[in-house]
Amino acid sequence: MVEIVNQQRKIKIKLEEFQDFAEKAVNSIEESKGKELSIAFVSDARIKELNNIFRNKNYPTDVLSFPYEPDQFDFLETENFLGDIVISLETAQRQATENSLSLDSEIKQLILHGILHLCAYDHETDEGEMNEIELKLREKLKI
Repeated sequence: MVEIVNQQRKIKIKLEEFQDFAEKAVNSIEESKGKELSIAFVSDARIKELNNIFRNKNYPTDVLSFPYEPDQFDFLETENFLGDIVISLETAQRQATENSLSLDSEIKQLILHGILHLCAYDHETDEGEMNEIELKLREKLKI
């Protein structure tokens, strides 16, 4: 199950479309099949704040992924929870324009990218593995 929340007001979107896509994407990746995650759509100001806090980078980014890490005080049933994805719709809109994509396609690509990060893929440290998987999944999911 994927929970999506819209925490920004500047860009109008239809959450249902992204809910359906996120469910398909989760079930298309072996490591995430049957797992739960949350996605929050936010403003540039909010993602900049998060990027600064968690990555020490003082600028907005397109997507941040926070894999779930249980601690000793975690008493909830969370073995199926992958983590959280945060997407700036303002950055997504700029990138869509720059790449001649629809906003919907850009958001779907960011959702897929975030899910792969929650599955422990990392394009900054692997040798192209995440990018290769992502491109195949884009084709499979028609984005």
